[in-house]
Amino acid sequence: MQPSADAIDVIGDVHGCATLLKRLLDRLGYRRNRDGVWQHPQRRVLFLGDLIDRGPEIVETVEIARAMAERGFATVLLGNHEISALTAFFLRDERRVPRIHKETIEQYRSCPERWRDTLKWLLECPLCIDAGSYRAVHACWDEALAAPFLDHHPDGRIDRYMLMRACDPQSFSHMLFGRLTRGPQLALPDGRSMTSRDGVTRRTFRTSFWAIAPRCYQDVVFQPDPLPEDIAQRPLDDASKRRLVFYGPDQPPLFFGHYWRQGHPELIGDNLACLDYSGVKGGHLVAYRFDGERRLSADKLVWVTVDDPADIGASHADIQRNPVHQ
Repeated sequence: MQPSADAIDVIGDVHGCATLLKRLLDRLGYRRNRDGVWQHPQRRVLFLGDLIDRGPEIVETVEIARAMAERGFATVLLGNHEISALTAFFLRDERRVPRIHKETIEQYRSCPERWRDTLKWLLECPLCIDAGSYRAVHACWDEALAAPFLDHHPDGRIDRYMLMRACDPQSFSHMLFGRLTRGPQLALPDGRSMTSRDGVTRRTFRTSFWAIAPRCYQDVVFQPDPLPEDIAQRPLDDASKRRLVFYGPDQPPLFFGHYWRQGHPELIGDNLACLDYSGVKGGHLVAYRFDGERRLSADKLVWVTVDDPADIGASHADIQRNPVHQ
């Protein structure tokens, strides 16, 4: 039996945490079939990208998701880590691979052909999905970029030519990849910089794309690290406002990851679900059980927790009355 088109379990950034992923799939009622592929009799998975890098079980993570996708039990979107890996390996000298791929390269070191085959498969994965009843992207839905891309690539897939064009900062591909997989950012005013908790110094910060009539920098900041207080309360100038992206409350439900959220999983809005809760950094691996509803519900969030294998949660849902195996 093929899963229903709208019976989807959307899963945030896995980042090489295969053990956590298997616990979440089990929690959602997926089981391994005779071929060892995870499946559900009535549902399928949508991975929001960033399967690779950071975690200790990258190869197994990719193999789980790929096997599910090839059998029709899952779809895998490209995240910024996959875009970076594809760019590095298809267009650059492999000796100059970005440091962020260190764990991935180490874990594939004994099977380089497997890694090259994985990259070819990743190039077949979509960048984003507009299914009508919902949308999905790794970081941000920008209609001005997503719509023309999908007009020319209705399957959402990119190609090597787009990777090559993306090396030009003025190209459509560069803007598309940056916005959809990294999200909108604003420069700190007056050439200021800030150092994040992980020791990286930045001159830009990640912004939300749902703020209605924002007035100051604090109204649009969306990242783990707070802005310096004097910047947070500074009014946004007109040029900064024009660079912002807005996804309105009347738009279809949107699922995305990327943003390293922390704490108790919750929805951003009735039509906005960010499902990245820092699983690889000791947080939660989170899924949303979508069934075609126009307005999302926090009751349909399901997660597993890194620091306590027995602590498996669903926000407000009574699992006994609403068994996830159905």
